[in-house]
Amino acid sequence: MQTMNWQQTAPGVWKFTIGDPQDITPLSVMGTIPRTEEMQQLPQVEPPFPRDSIEIEDLGDYCMVSIPLNRTEKLYGTGLQLLRMNQRGRNRYLRVNSDPKQDTGETHAPVPFYISDLGYGVLVDTSRIVTMYCGSTMRQTEALNEDIRDRNTDKGWKATMVATRVEIKIPREGADVYLFGGPTLSDVVARYNLFCGGGTLPPKWGLGFWHRVPTLYTDGQVLEEAEQFRQHDMPCDVIGLEPGWHSQSYPVSYEWEKSRFPEPEQFVKALDQKGFRVNLWEHPYVTPKSELYEQLKPLSGSHSVWGGLAPDYSLPEAVELYTKQHEEQHVHIGVSGYKLDECDGSDLTNNSWMFPGHAQFPSGLDGEQMRQMYGLMFQKMTTDLFRSQNRRTYGLVRASNTGASSMPYVLYSDLYDHKQFIRGICSASFSGLLWTPEVRRARNAEDWVRRMQTVIFSPLAMLNAWGDGTKPWSFPEVEDTVRHYIKLRMRLLPYLYTAFATYREKGIPPFRAMPFVMTPSEIVAAEVLQAEAAEQTLNTTDGAYGKRKVREWDDQYMVGDALLVAPLVEGEYEREVLLPSGVWYGLESGVRYTGGSIIRIHCDLEHIPVFVKSGSVIPMMPALSHVPRQGTQVPLEIIHFGDEAGEGYVYDDDGETFDYEAGVCGVWQAKVTKQTDGSYKGQLTGPPNMPQAYSTVTWRLAQTRL
Repeated sequence: MQTMNWQQTAPGVWKFTIGDPQDITPLSVMGTIPRTEEMQQLPQVEPPFPRDSIEIEDLGDYCMVSIPLNRTEKLYGTGLQLLRMNQRGRNRYLRVNSDPKQDTGETHAPVPFYISDLGYGVLVDTSRIVTMYCGSTMRQTEALNEDIRDRNTDKGWKATMVATRVEIKIPREGADVYLFGGPTLSDVVARYNLFCGGGTLPPKWGLGFWHRVPTLYTDGQVLEEAEQFRQHDMPCDVIGLEPGWHSQSYPVSYEWEKSRFPEPEQFVKALDQKGFRVNLWEHPYVTPKSELYEQLKPLSGSHSVWGGLAPDYSLPEAVELYTKQHEEQHVHIGVSGYKLDECDGSDLTNNSWMFPGHAQFPSGLDGEQMRQMYGLMFQKMTTDLFRSQNRRTYGLVRASNTGASSMPYVLYSDLYDHKQFIRGICSASFSGLLWTPEVRRARNAEDWVRRMQTVIFSPLAMLNAWGDGTKPWSFPEVEDTVRHYIKLRMRLLPYLYTAFATYREKGIPPFRAMPFVMTPSEIVAAEVLQAEAAEQTLNTTDGAYGKRKVREWDDQYMVGDALLVAPLVEGEYEREVLLPSGVWYGLESGVRYTGGSIIRIHCDLEHIPVFVKSGSVIPMMPALSHVPRQGTQVPLEIIHFGDEAGEGYVYDDDGETFDYEAGVCGVWQAKVTKQTDGSYKGQLTGPPNMPQAYSTVTWRLAQTRL
């Protein structure tokens, strides 16, 4: 067993080092600077268990770190996990993979960071693949006689017994291991996000509606489709161009295809005049026909992808070449961001297109390390590019890892399971990640509406029509419903923007799973009440292991502090919803519900179940065709829900630049009090000037519905 030299690296964060870690790790690539002042505002805590209870065993080719667990502890995190939320009892092989179709832990964004519902977290900072055995392995000395059962005669037999330790396989060269204190699960995640630089604050336009056009569209077709959004009275802020904007793609050139886009700058300006931003698709692999090819060739890996270079973007020289070209040909003419595709790799049989693990790069990294960190490198390069222009960006990425919370990127996937996409919103919230359940196609109008409703209540609301040319109005019989929810997204922009500002300043995710707001005992209490009402027996024996007979509640989530979203999928018209304590109202129905319980609701196709907590104060704005530009003012409406006094907040800045980091921003408290005569009074307090984006403030008090 090795000894550990602990050191406190930030408030509530401790580190010990195993072996001799490499210099290039996810945290070093991100260049994270902990927001220690904000971390000091969190509860001061000590390590959650005795340090000598953590064991390290040197097994030659790797080290095994062993950390104690109790028998009922639940474990969350390990990055974006689409197939389950509670990782207890599972092996997590945390490799970047574009095809996470089996429950192995491989994913677009494997973050070796797990969080316990007892209020602590463990992070391994390494560019290598990490395997976490989340209470899924048992030493011979741990086996209890009462857990050993006869499978032939005992229905209580379990394939995975209740283990009392997490085991983490650490790479040969070693790694830094961090321990994050709570005391609550929410505090742990906030502390992790603040340690990684805080959450991202996207530009306001990034929170509008996005549409990606078919891959071979010309500039004229793009402009025509953008105009159709205005004709159909559908708000839209971002038009995304897919591979066909390149002079060559797969591998890519990063240069405009002149036959389809002969005047890129005029094209971007024409869209801008109509209120649309432009987002460009790209991937890392550079074609021999690119003007960058010869310069990047000596700075690239030993193996090709699709005949193109795989540049080593851990090298400053390679970053400089990429940045200069993108600045001159994209950012300078008004392009607002990127969709960073194919930076994850696939390992499906007969479809393993990524460079191999044994590939070598000029920096000394091998293929395994580069694959694990490629998505991070691209996020960092492009974010720094826009920052150098004092412009915020917001984009899409298909791979990520540790330390990405401050990056203005949202994960997406070519996989297309609606329920998994909903689970992704929940699972991403534990690991400093954002996820969009983007809409691409639908089997019928019902599937179309349900997917649209879910994506509207997500970090990035997007229709991706690159393959089949679908439009929000592709199913005319439900066009009004789709329009209604896109407009609702626009109306909620002040609330969403404030939630993201809280993410930046306090590390609290804007979209968060239920364990953030309900303790295990509160969830069990609600389930017991439901079981008693139905005169059933609640079976919680396998709760630690996330068996499907014990519900994980990974199909509903909070948006900010006030809204609870419980999506439906095709074929569903009713469902159970777990409500936290307090009184709740249907956001659009106004129906009153008592929390601390599980309710069953029926919902027609025209509605998605969304609930607002009584006492909440929600800032809203008009449903404009696009987010107002910097300097444009619109009315602000503040709506108070329920009969009790309450408060909310409105954050505002210019919505586009980084001037907020110099204090050019403000937070206003919207407080509602109940008067002695039974009436209500609303008051907006904060900086002396009004929020700069808003011309007037009106109040709707004691409301039960929108």
